[in-house]
Amino acid sequence: MVGGYNVRFTNKLKLASRTTVGLICALGLYLANLQLSGNFHVISTGEAYRSAQPTPARIDAYSKQFGIKTIINLRGASQNASWYKAETSEAAKLGITHIDFKMSAGKQLSQAEASQIISILENAPKPLLIHCKAGADRSGLISALYLAAVKKAGEAAAESQISIRYGHFSLPFVSTYAMDRTFEFLEPSLGFSDS
Repeated sequence: MVGGYNVRFTNKLKLASRTTVGLICALGLYLANLQLSGNFHVISTGEAYRSAQPTPARIDAYSKQFGIKTIINLRGASQNASWYKAETSEAAKLGITHIDFKMSAGKQLSQAEASQIISILENAPKPLLIHCKAGADRSGLISALYLAAVKKAGEAAAESQISIRYGHFSLPFVSTYAMDRTFEFLEPSLGFSDS
């Protein structure tokens, strides 16, 4: 009887291990695909898009395909960085407005900072391309604010922008959870008082 139990337990353990490995591999492939695709997604068709750090070629392609009028760079100005020089040069070449808004994925935004970025989202020429380095955390929060404050799309639609779908891990022990905390902190000012 004990031997049969051990065999069943061992088989279940093997199945659980294989399933776990399979899920980890699938998640890894999905996240790799996000990076290879530039983590580009529609926030609101014809108005706002989000991505990881775009190359000049991608800026050109997004401009042609989606008519991008403004790039909102959430990494902040970095005058000596090659990525920044390439981005601002391509934006200038294409006549795209370029706005720098420095924020950290590991630091909660204040109400004043949130008001500032919401004002930018409301007033910048559209369509917008909102980006950070990976397109997951900072871009997720600002995309959520766009849907909540500008589009009045509702809490569930807004919060869905801060999710694993875009490479963001909503785990309280991860530094980027500051993006989740920021949205929760801002919910009353966005009209989501029952959360």
